[in-house]
Amino acid sequence: MIKKTILLGAALLFMCMTAQADPSASSGTFMKTGRRTSQPIGHYEFCQTYKNECNVKSTDNKAASLTSKTWSLLVQVNSSVNSKIQPATDMDIWGKAEVWSYPTTVGDCEDYVLLKRKMLNESGIPLSDLLITVVRQMNGEGHAVLTVRTDRGDYVLDNLEPRIKPWNETNYDYLKRQATNNTGAWVSINDDRQVLVGSIEAQ
Repeated sequence: MIKKTILLGAALLFMCMTAQADPSASSGTFMKTGRRTSQPIGHYEFCQTYKNECNVKSTDNKAASLTSKTWSLLVQVNSSVNSKIQPATDMDIWGKAEVWSYPTTVGDCEDYVLLKRKMLNESGIPLSDLLITVVRQMNGEGHAVLTVRTDRGDYVLDNLEPRIKPWNETNYDYLKRQATNNTGAWVSINDDRQVLVGSIEAQ
């Protein structure tokens, strides 16, 4: 009964969202990526263990279709992982780099991302549309979220936020994410929202 209520609520939310102006008409709902950039050390080490997950190439540039079924799936997975996994840092006492891994009971931000990505991929969404993304929080700290590419824009699944939001409605500075055509490669993100905010404040 509870599961049905969640899915019904997700479907109603999707209908409300799609009743508004089509997000695909606005270029701001899609991230602008730049050149290839450095791979986070945590992801590099993750790839040494899970080699098959880091050598997936894709030539399909078409983003996932955001249907009510897909939206319900995103809501369900995001809510499930956020409630199931308890937040905990895996950085050691010497401050060494965090270990990226699949969590079972506790995990750091990138662990939440990995599990959500895995579950969504197993449910049929291509890895080329499930991109690990590195951001900077307003307090200056680094953070990781999952970007889901859709035909209606790029949406963010975040362990610090229960709602799934378009990337440009979050308060993060976006730095880089996985390339859509290569799960082992990373590209920079041109987050011009920060430039616009700075220019307005300077006036």
